[in-house]
Amino acid sequence: MAQYAILIYAHDSAHRPDATPEDTATSDAHAEELTSSGALVMAYALTPRDMATSIRADAITDGPFIDSKEVIAGFYVIEAPDLDAAIAIARTNPVVRDGGGVEIRPVHGGGFVQRDSGPGRADG
Repeated sequence: MAQYAILIYAHDSAHRPDATPEDTATSDAHAEELTSSGALVMAYALTPRDMATSIRADAITDGPFIDSKEVIAGFYVIEAPDLDAAIAIARTNPVVRDGGGVEIRPVHGGGFVQRDSGPGRADG
């Protein structure tokens, strides 16, 4: 089955380091729905924009790469039979109702990298 990345655009992320369960309840409920449906492959919530660091050539700056009204607040990967099904799933994201939006992209390839433990590694 095809995989699609869903990029979540919002004013900012609700997932601050001091976020309460109430702050993330809407996002958590949506993730639970996607998990129950079997569509969710993986998901990551990003921290707020003021925690970002951006790099351009020789410059390192605090903040998001592009200063805009909306930032990428998180992303997830779903499995769907086709783009129409992916759109239907992505449309259920609560950020769409709350004034933000989502971007859908087919996943070309990738996956988790298998790491060896051993000398010189933090986990080895």
